[in-house]
Amino acid sequence: MDIQLPEGMRPANAHDWKQLGSITGEAFAEDPVNLWIFGNTRTMPPVFGELARSIYLPRGICHIHGDTGATMWAHSDQSRELSTLQTMRLVWSLMTKGEKGAAKRGLGAGEAMAREHPKEAHLYLFTIGTRKAARGKGLGKKLIQPMLDAADRASLPCYLENSNPEMNTGFYVSHGFERMKLFEPGPGAPAMEAMWREPRQPLGSE
Repeated sequence: MDIQLPEGMRPANAHDWKQLGSITGEAFAEDPVNLWIFGNTRTMPPVFGELARSIYLPRGICHIHGDTGATMWAHSDQSRELSTLQTMRLVWSLMTKGEKGAAKRGLGAGEAMAREHPKEAHLYLFTIGTRKAARGKGLGKKLIQPMLDAADRASLPCYLENSNPEMNTGFYVSHGFERMKLFEPGPGAPAMEAMWREPRQPLGSE
């Protein structure tokens, strides 16, 4: 894909998995769905780090902006399944650092998200987030725009699950996403908002 990154933003590499986990964990510290799954905030960095290491760094597209912001994407054609060992590492983090039932809720939420996932070819935005101190400075737009532009050049739609609709729907709508549906990732869980973005004609094209 033709991905053009702005100054200060770079592709993440295999050594960045802990930093991706740390940034993403801090970004999701007040996220209702993730708090429902984990029961606390200390579980988020190692779990997101493990997902980065196992799935999104080797098989997806990850970007990092200093130590302030990060994104994890994947093409829908790429498998996001975990191996047995990777699943065991993830479950171990959930069992040792999460509250009671976190592993069951986490695995169940993953299954629910997989069921709702569109079948049409697309780019999937798994996570986007910034450190608390970096909020309100336009970094979110800087993080998301390069991949949206690349998707437009490739005529690919984009898909995401918005785990905090009250706070984030406006941001995603402003970047061309529309609500597909609301769904619960588990019994009694806060709703997630499935959102879809059709590709736009790149500026300057006929």
